[in-house]
Amino acid sequence: MSSSGRANNRRAPRRRVSSDHQPAPRGSSSRNYRAQQARRQQVTRPHPTREHPAREHPITRPEPAPRETPTQLQRNTMRRRIQWIVVGAIVIAVALIARLGWVQVVWGPDLAEKAEAQRARVYVDPARRGTISDRDGRDLAYTMQARSLTVSPIQLRKELRQQQEYEVTIRGDEEARNRELDKRVGAILKDMSTGIPRMIKEHGNPTDEVDPKEILEKLKADTHYELLVRNVDPDIAVEIASTYHGVAADHQDIRQYPNGAIAENIIGKVSMDGQGQFGFEASGDSVLAGINGRSTEDVSTNGQVIPGTLRDQVPAVNGKNVTLTLDLDTQTFVQQKIEQAKANSGAHNASAVVLDAKTGEIIAMANTGTIDPNGDIAKQLETGRDFDNRAVSHPFEPGSVAKIITAAGIIEEGLSTPDEVLTVPGSIHMSGVTVRDAWQHGDLALTTTGIFGKSSNVGTLMLAQRLGEDKYADYLRRFGIGQPTGVELPNESAGLLPPREQWSGGTFANLPIGQGMSWTALQLASVYQTLANGGERIEPRIISKVQSADGSLEEQPAPTRTRVVSEHTARTIVDMFRGVFQTDPTGLNSGTAAGNGIESYQLAGKTGTAQQVDPDTGAYSNSDYWITFGGIAPADDPRFVIAVMLDAPERGPNPDGGGGASAAPVFHDIASWLLDRHNVPLSPPQEGQLILQHN
Repeated sequence: MSSSGRANNRRAPRRRVSSDHQPAPRGSSSRNYRAQQARRQQVTRPHPTREHPAREHPITRPEPAPRETPTQLQRNTMRRRIQWIVVGAIVIAVALIARLGWVQVVWGPDLAEKAEAQRARVYVDPARRGTISDRDGRDLAYTMQARSLTVSPIQLRKELRQQQEYEVTIRGDEEARNRELDKRVGAILKDMSTGIPRMIKEHGNPTDEVDPKEILEKLKADTHYELLVRNVDPDIAVEIASTYHGVAADHQDIRQYPNGAIAENIIGKVSMDGQGQFGFEASGDSVLAGINGRSTEDVSTNGQVIPGTLRDQVPAVNGKNVTLTLDLDTQTFVQQKIEQAKANSGAHNASAVVLDAKTGEIIAMANTGTIDPNGDIAKQLETGRDFDNRAVSHPFEPGSVAKIITAAGIIEEGLSTPDEVLTVPGSIHMSGVTVRDAWQHGDLALTTTGIFGKSSNVGTLMLAQRLGEDKYADYLRRFGIGQPTGVELPNESAGLLPPREQWSGGTFANLPIGQGMSWTALQLASVYQTLANGGERIEPRIISKVQSADGSLEEQPAPTRTRVVSEHTARTIVDMFRGVFQTDPTGLNSGTAAGNGIESYQLAGKTGTAQQVDPDTGAYSNSDYWITFGGIAPADDPRFVIAVMLDAPERGPNPDGGGGASAAPVFHDIASWLLDRHNVPLSPPQEGQLILQHN
């Protein structure tokens, strides 16, 4: 082959063609090819502008990334995991921070308060209860510091068990080890239950109420607090607390009543927690109690006080000291006399009240069967003793002592005179009711003074009819009948007086002679004090003065004064009622309390006898009576008013039914003792006898 032929047959070299000028694929038209090329240029090549001239060189595609080796793949996987962990940790941290912020901002104050409450302990500083003393400053009730032995049984047994664990040598057998621990703890508790009473007894304190069995039961109790023994001497309590692990000697105030049962019905008693239960301890509790102080300290988990956390200190305000109007010596004597009268007369109960005639102050107020607060209360209650102050809480039908109100009314209204002579029959009929005198008689010529001196029911009703029902009802009201006296003692009874609109014909036949209404012994004394004080009734008082903890005296409200009758009427009545004590050898001018006078002293008063209501029949009894007496000593210059009540004594031989035979002697003894003790001047000699009856 020629060279030209070889040249013609030689394949022309390939020209590099830009990717933008690729030949059209087979089977596609040139039009489609150009369209594809145009689209490719729009996508891959920017339009030529001045800022971006058309590229003259073709765009080359990036080289494919090299394939990762297994090591690189492992590292990248680990890196991604770490990144996720970090992200997760950040998310959790953000959530926790957000939660913490929420707790601090929203719950913070409440949680802080709860936390403080859990560690804070409020300690109470008990206020010292005020003393009660008589008019001369002698203690009737006061507070003494003592200790109470307390324990936390659960905590005690836990700590004892922990102590014994170091000494128990048993290993391996857990059940045997626990039995040994229980045995040792039990022995310690038993030793405590017998040792505590023994230590108290060795120091001279009574152990009647300290029962070893009871202490052992408390030591074994599933509780966090038990009171083992009360009222322990502070020195003994501290010694016991230092001897026995877990026993605490807590402060305790003990109320002392140094005079036992004397005046206990007035003074009363406090409960175990120091609050007044009876008598003045109850009615005067707000004055005596004071206000407890308090402070707050934080404690650690083991109960130890954290130093420097003391706060919120409020000092205690001690109670006020109260001086009563009572005279301890008089109270003692009067209480002994009525106990003696009860025993001698066979009465169920007896009461007596002594008032200052001019001031209404209560000098003595006594009841039989009063409890001794220092003794066994339960046993005393079983024998019939109690805390009741019958002189203010137990009313009774007064009987003839009430006739003095009728006498005051008729003299005040000018309806009679002391010397007027009335013809008094043995009985009187009023609205279908027949009333008789206590002794049988025909017509008697009795003076107005004699009607009351001899205690004529018939004569009294004759005079009451002159007064009339409305006027008589008004005088009852003026004298305070049916109303409490206002004394500063609890449970005072107002007595019983039928409302005027409920009176029947029989009511007015009973009231003037002291039946059909009821008085207390204090009300009885108040009626006679009104006349002894010139016709002015003064509220009976038991409080003399009140002294604050700082020593200052508090001004006491003045007692209410009520003008009942004129001073002239009061003086006349007192003079008339001297006839009750008068003794006449002929008997004609003898009064119902004859033989009970006091030599060289003038006395005035009135005996009383009233039928009791039979609880079974609801009718008046013919065997049980209220025996009463109201009196003034001395009559010429009144100093003392004395009221006496005996509940159903055996009736004496006196014609009035017993008042002169049983109650009048009690008045005599009390009045005689008072006049002598206070050196009261003798009365001037009486000019002749009062005329009680004409032949």
